[in-house]
Amino acid sequence: MASEPATHPYVGLWVTADNCVRHALLPNGRYDEARGVRESAYQGRYEVIGSHIDYRDDTGFTADGEFIDADTLHHGGMVLCRRPHG
Repeated sequence: MASEPATHPYVGLWVTADNCVRHALLPNGRYDEARGVRESAYQGRYEVIGSHIDYRDDTGFTADGEFIDADTLHHGGMVLCRRPHG
């Protein structure tokens, strides 16, 4: 997975409806996932190809997901939505 700047439109914060899971997709190809009150619960690299995202956390665990549109991400049985700026 590359560490070069992201060349996709999905950089930003993605959250579940209850705000329990929060994925920050950073422009350098890294992500930071918060779970409940646990900030930075998981961190690692990600790669986006088309509408597909592959995650590899720093321990080697892998997962993936699919962007349904510009504001919806399906990942691990969850639906995350882009958090608006502001």
